[in-house]
Amino acid sequence: MKFYTRIPHHLQLPYRRELAQYRRFFAKREWPTAWHHLERAHIIGQRYPLAHSYVHWLMLRFGIRLKNTREVLGQIPRLLVGGVKSFVGKVPVGNTGGANVPPLQPMPIPADLKRVLDDSGDF
Repeated sequence: MKFYTRIPHHLQLPYRRELAQYRRFFAKREWPTAWHHLERAHIIGQRYPLAHSYVHWLMLRFGIRLKNTREVLGQIPRLLVGGVKSFVGKVPVGNTGGANVPPLQPMPIPADLKRVLDDSGDF
């Protein structure tokens, strides 16, 4: 069994880029676009415990900021167990991480992210 710990170097830039875009649009109060980039960061980082948990933390804060009870309640269990699932490599590939989707449901990966992830050899 392969244990996943830290996000590989070649995925750090795309992951950070998505988080930077999230922050940019969040600051401009462009909520749907900010959330879109947070979901993309989740797809990139979901195999790696710290990156995965960090995105769920941001999703929880996003839900609190928008007073979205469903998102807040949905993020709490994801935040508690997401990192553990990542560590042992048991994640639903492509899942966007929000409370609007089942936590264990695999989802299609956007083509541009698929190319990045395919290059990693982990997907």
